Amino acid sequence: MNDNKTIATIGVFGGSGFYKFLDDIEEMRVETPYGAPSDSVFIGTIGPHKVAFMPRHNRNHTIPPHLINYRANVWAMKSLGVQRVISPCAAGSLQKHVEPGDFVICDQYVDWTDGRKSTFFDGPIVTHVSAANPYCPELRQLAIEAGKDAGIKLHSTGTVVVINGPRFSTKAESKFFTTQGWEVINMTQFPEAYLVKEMDMCSLNISLITDYDAGLVGEVPPVSHAEVMNVFENNNHKLKNLLFSLIERIPEERTHCECAKTIAGSRA
Repeated sequence: MNDNKTIATIGVFGGSGFYKFLDDIEEMRVETPYGAPSDSVFIGTIGPHKVAFMPRHNRNHTIPPHLINYRANVWAMKSLGVQRVISPCAAGSLQKHVEPGDFVICDQYVDWTDGRKSTFFDGPIVTHVSAANPYCPELRQLAIEAGKDAGIKLHSTGTVVVINGPRFSTKAESKFFTTQGWEVINMTQFPEAYLVKEMDMCSLNISLITDYDAGLVGEVPPVSHAEVMNVFENNNHKLKNLLFSLIERIPEERTHCECAKTIAGSRA
């Protein structure tokens, strides 16, 4: 891992429909102990920060959510010196008041996936990382402020349930998630957010709501991938504006969160 030279301090993973972020960039290939990442890392500048961008599904959208090499992607960011990782994603709504086109700054996730490689710590040092508060409180507050200043309809809290994919939910599954009170459904936030935390980096999710999941049990038409992409593309400019505004606000030093001390508190 590159501990001697910082190439970027902020990382951004692009989700479905979000394959290009910065214009004046340097493309870098990164090798990892966990195999190949989803794509190259694209390095650019926003305000005082060097930013590393990677499309998590590949720039040509060739990698489905259940086959993303999350460990390689996160390790690649860490190896470049990244300290904070922003993970925007397309997501479905589980509640009527969270409408397509809204943004949700999630504060919790529920893992409903199966079989994904979800830790860097397979031994011999036993490490138990708490996921009680999975997202960085400082980044969340800055994102909320940036969204409000931009006039974006934004929900400042929300729980995202992460399903394995690539299929969407059945109506029965969707109804169960809705009755739990969870707001958002997605296929990529776990283990991505957790692995970021394992690497002592700050994690932030910005969910762009593209649809009502499984038609909220018949109240609206069931979700289709075409409609998801249509809503995302129509709101892509809002997402990019929010990200630029957010990143410009981020202080260079991490002094208002404990994310950098995650591993120190996870071992005996």
